[in-house]
Amino acid sequence: MAGYYNADTILFLDGEYVKAAEAKIDLFSQTMHYGYGVFEGIRSYESSTGETVVFKSTEHYERLQKSAEALNIPFTYSVESLTEATYEVLRQNKLGDAYIRPLIFLPANMSFNPNTSSHLLITAWEMQPFLGENLVRLMTSSFQRPNPKGFKIHAKACGHYVNSIMASHEAKANGYDEALLLDMNGYAAEGPGANLFIEVDGVLFTPPAGHILTGITRNTVLEIADELDIPIAEKHFTPEEMKRADSAFYCGTAAEVIGIQSLDDTVFAKPWQQTQGARIQKAYKALVRQPLEAFSNM
Repeated sequence: MAGYYNADTILFLDGEYVKAAEAKIDLFSQTMHYGYGVFEGIRSYESSTGETVVFKSTEHYERLQKSAEALNIPFTYSVESLTEATYEVLRQNKLGDAYIRPLIFLPANMSFNPNTSSHLLITAWEMQPFLGENLVRLMTSSFQRPNPKGFKIHAKACGHYVNSIMASHEAKANGYDEALLLDMNGYAAEGPGANLFIEVDGVLFTPPAGHILTGITRNTVLEIADELDIPIAEKHFTPEEMKRADSAFYCGTAAEVIGIQSLDDTVFAKPWQQTQGARIQKAYKALVRQPLEAFSNM
């Protein structure tokens, strides 16, 4: 079970709340054999008032719908119904701070023919920050991000993450915490499951859309930077240019906001607590624990 569920865990599967240990899928699912499916990673937090708040549920489920549409996967759910089901899964499992995984997977289909239906899973479990609490040491990966002409790169598709897993495994086998993937033109793109920011002379830079998954946490960082009057811009930069930056950080739903110590053993010069990234990290931690009403008024 690896900590994701136990005998009492309840998940949402095709409109019903069922025990995870008793749930079944078809072993001939097109998703299982070909990685043809879409998913989301969402977090919930216990707010400052004690209620459980799913952070940016609307944005996540709208992206899930767009991912499904991009890959020609049937999507028959409303954002409102998915949000309601998510809160119910959290309630039935007595979860406050949790990681939530919606997955749209396909029925039995060993051909490449289109599907006329799909299945929906929503499950949740307790999870610590994906990359831990300490600054991370990166390795420039030998794996590139996929060519955007070969994939719908903006879609959060299951099969895309084979690329992420291989890059992460390579970095860890070489003694690093995580990987940095480049795009096909040699520019820094993103981490295996996180977007990238660097700081140069007080200004934050992040790779533009095109070869990256423009994450919801990335958008939140842009919003926070605007609130804090931190200058920010989208820009291509190479790993060598990145190594000359003052600091860097990753962000993502699972990783949240986490500082980067080094790239290929080149340590960033600015102490983390003095960086713009540290300011954003602090603001992000406060933001996600606001009461639900604070987001409904945004």
